[in-house]
Amino acid sequence: MEGTGLKKKDLKRFREILTSRRKEILRNAQRTLHEDMALDSDDLPDEMDLASSEYLQSFTFRLRGREKVFLEKIDRALGKIDGGTFGVCETCAETISLKRLEARLETTLCIRCKEDQERLEKAYG
Repeated sequence: MEGTGLKKKDLKRFREILTSRRKEILRNAQRTLHEDMALDSDDLPDEMDLASSEYLQSFTFRLRGREKVFLEKIDRALGKIDGGTFGVCETCAETISLKRLEARLETTLCIRCKEDQERLEKAYG
């Protein structure tokens, strides 16, 4: 893990934060699942309730999608810690600054490469 330029204490702290976030996402997903299953089948909605219910279901589905993506990013970051590549930019192979990692632990790009990516996305829509 010496190739990343990060200290062992930082890697340990980042692992703890990532693991904690992972547990929180899984806890929230489990709670949402239990709430969805607890819906009373005798509660037949009127048209307005149905419309808001469909909106709520759509919103919940999108939220779960974001949670799934974030969970995948967390798992990937934890794998990089295990593999000794955490904190290394996937584009230029330079060390990602500690400040950037502290702000966004799941990042895979240094700030310069991320800004380049955003400029390209903006230019090509």
